[in-house]
Amino acid sequence: MQRNLILTKDGSHTIGIPEWQVTYHSVHGAVQESLHVFIEAGLRYWFSRHETASRCVLFEMGFGTGLNALLTAMEAKRLERSVLYETIEAFPLEPAITQQLNYCEALEQAEWQPVFESLHSAEWNSTQTLTKFFSFKKMKTALADYTPGEPVNVIFYDAFAPAAQPELWTKTVFEQLLNMLAPDGILVTYCSKGDVRRAMIAAGFSVEKIPGPPGKREMIRAMR
Repeated sequence: MQRNLILTKDGSHTIGIPEWQVTYHSVHGAVQESLHVFIEAGLRYWFSRHETASRCVLFEMGFGTGLNALLTAMEAKRLERSVLYETIEAFPLEPAITQQLNYCEALEQAEWQPVFESLHSAEWNSTQTLTKFFSFKKMKTALADYTPGEPVNVIFYDAFAPAAQPELWTKTVFEQLLNMLAPDGILVTYCSKGDVRRAMIAAGFSVEKIPGPPGKREMIRAMR
């Protein structure tokens, strides 16, 4: 599978897969999209509703470039709130690609480069403490074979678009995700297609459409 490095409009990288006609992040701005969809609408939102919570258990579907994990580690430090971050990736990127990703440079946060590199070099299936407020575990597995170690507070659902991976946007998948969530848990995703919303609702989610990142009108935040 061919994977190409692409510079997005905010100066940060994403990866394109010509065969599937998809990119890992929005070409309108990879960092902008991740900050808006996952950090602001997801992690920050959950912590704002749980001011006394000392820790957030977070699951990311699709580790990909590691951008969402990096931004989460940065946000955890900023808030001084702990995050246990678990993620799965069936098709990891090659080091030749990950070593070129410019997120710390684009964010003007060069001191985070060692943490970003540790995300990619970390041993699979083993929890690593990467900062005082951020523990990380990645698993090379498919979603159907994944079971969280404990109930999840926040899900970053960052699978490829339904046109590329329709099997990851079904009622059955969303039933699995709903069962992973703690009673107060939420799921955020960039995708707001009608078929996706209906599958979520059929699975038992309460679905809210909220403003999307640059280049996208809407996104979804869902909960029990």
